[in-house]
Amino acid sequence: MYALLLAIIYIAFISLGLPDALVGSGWPVMHEDLGVPLGYAGILTMIIAAGTIVSSLLSERVTRRFGAGLVTAVSVALTASALLGFAFSGSFWMLCLWAIPYGLGAGAVDAALNNYVALHYAARHMNWLHSFWGVGASISPFIMGAAISSGLGWSSAYQVVGGIQVVLTALLFVSLPLWTRVDRTRPPVAHDDTTDTVAPSNAPAHRHVPLRAALSIPGVPLILAAFFAYCAVESTLILWASTYLVTERGIDAATAATFGALFLLGITAGRFLSGFFADRVGDRALIRGGFLTVGVGVALIALPFTTDALALAGLVIAGLGCAPIYPAIVHSTPANFGARNSQAIIGIQMAAAYTGSTVMPPLFGGLSAWTGMWVLPLYLLLLVALGLVMSERLNRRMQVTHAAAD
Repeated sequence: MYALLLAIIYIAFISLGLPDALVGSGWPVMHEDLGVPLGYAGILTMIIAAGTIVSSLLSERVTRRFGAGLVTAVSVALTASALLGFAFSGSFWMLCLWAIPYGLGAGAVDAALNNYVALHYAARHMNWLHSFWGVGASISPFIMGAAISSGLGWSSAYQVVGGIQVVLTALLFVSLPLWTRVDRTRPPVAHDDTTDTVAPSNAPAHRHVPLRAALSIPGVPLILAAFFAYCAVESTLILWASTYLVTERGIDAATAATFGALFLLGITAGRFLSGFFADRVGDRALIRGGFLTVGVGVALIALPFTTDALALAGLVIAGLGCAPIYPAIVHSTPANFGARNSQAIIGIQMAAAYTGSTVMPPLFGGLSAWTGMWVLPLYLLLLVALGLVMSERLNRRMQVTHAAAD
């Protein structure tokens, strides 16, 4: 029963990643078919991001009321309907309308699943599950490419991915009794990151934790700032790294694009590898080591060596460093702030993540238009420093709290 539900959650994480790269990979063709400027992709992604932020902030109340299983099933159903709506949209305004349920579904399922895994499963599973998200995100561009190259058009890619989501929706609704049984027979666990042990915890009380109350918990603003900084680094590198390599290092566009893809593959592979030692190392060490590794990778990108090999290697190293940070931050939430508060705080964390991913890359675009693309490594290093400082301040606070409790 427990293993079967875990397998379903793994499949759900693949499905979470599937839609994420469809807009970016298909937009060069989509905007021509829809007769809109290339830059309109930003409008679409902003609508999706707004929906994810709203549903993330509401996820605690909704998940506490209906349970993680039902929220996950309904959210995936929303995403499936939005993807099929994209497939049959003949105008840009229709895409914008379907982007609303797309964002609402994505944010709710992300917060609900991440909290459920943080409460019920060990750190290795959190890393492997997020690695499976990377598998889904890596597959969807191939689906889009095959649809376009075969002459079926971009809409068929959305039909395929939407169909997969429909099948997953049915599977999730059928599996709802499993979620209830696991909740009854396997209570939430508290992960003591100071001793790397996993012990039974009191189940979360069925009481709503208001947004203001969650934000007032000591240490929460620190982890939100760290999460914001991490997601800003990841999304800025995804969007601008290839452009930096071409304009500042003179690397040809094909090679730069390849290593841009390797950054994502580095994240996926790094999360898979992290799962093998995450329980022994602990979330705090993973976060600290991840930020430091990203800093080393960014420094290699910036150093003015005559060879480009170090800059390209730096991009891969940055991806490996990024790998454990997101899963470790989420997984450490119940241990840091209590199982009763974790759903509310993870929902806010997801909102902070989406805000960082949405705001900071275009902010760098505006900055680079004024200063030049050379400022990218400095911009990234400042964000890395912010994330590292905030997470280390939280660690010290938690150590003081644990010492006082002892």
